[in-house]
Amino acid sequence: MYDDTCRFLAEHFSADFASWLLGEPVTLTEIQPSELSLDPIRADAMILLQSKDSILHIEFQTLPKKKIPFRMADYRLRGYRRYEDKSMRQVVIYLKPTTSELVYQTSFTLENTCHDFEVIRLWEQPASLFLQYPGLLPFAALGQSESPAEMLRQATQIIDQIEEPTTQANLMAASAILAGLRLEEDVIYRLVQRDIMQESVIYRSIQDEKTQEIARNFLRDGLSVEAVARGTGLSIEEVQQLQQQLNGSAQS
Repeated sequence: MYDDTCRFLAEHFSADFASWLLGEPVTLTEIQPSELSLDPIRADAMILLQSKDSILHIEFQTLPKKKIPFRMADYRLRGYRRYEDKSMRQVVIYLKPTTSELVYQTSFTLENTCHDFEVIRLWEQPASLFLQYPGLLPFAALGQSESPAEMLRQATQIIDQIEEPTTQANLMAASAILAGLRLEEDVIYRLVQRDIMQESVIYRSIQDEKTQEIARNFLRDGLSVEAVARGTGLSIEEVQQLQQQLNGSAQS
């Protein structure tokens, strides 16, 4: 849920992310992970954006992982293989406060090989920074402040002033989702307009994912395709496709 939300924001508000991470509001275009020969499982966690001369590689992480330094080195080499003439800025962004030392690792070392990358811990970033750009508003409640709830309130007030309905809905939904890392649900829904949020692409996508996961669980429990369709509201064809995916996973 959090990965998908961050990916959506980076892809749809790339100029805001460029202003934050690159220091200039350049418009970035997406690079498909397949261009770097990355398999789908590993590619899920990465965001690759490019300008004419450089590549911005962002990794959003909710929890620290030991394999992150190696992945950053691996991705850099793959990027060099495909785009030899482009520089690459690599940033790992940790979303949730933690005492783990892993969030302070900024290099990968193996014998005579050493690769450096950048790390941003959102809880150490001034929350006011994220109020300056529309695409960063959903991070306001995760930044450094005396009151995450107050930062969420300020972010939603700015979002309320956005005239374009789809943009407003998507930013409202993203703000509510990411605020869940710091605030209780009842606090979030007192501050976020749920009717606007429910019109967003992000919200509908997450609801669809939840429905599909419920359907998968029903299928694993042995319910018939017809029963699963009735219980979830999915079509027969959609449930059959999920069943085929489960069967394929079991055989591999």
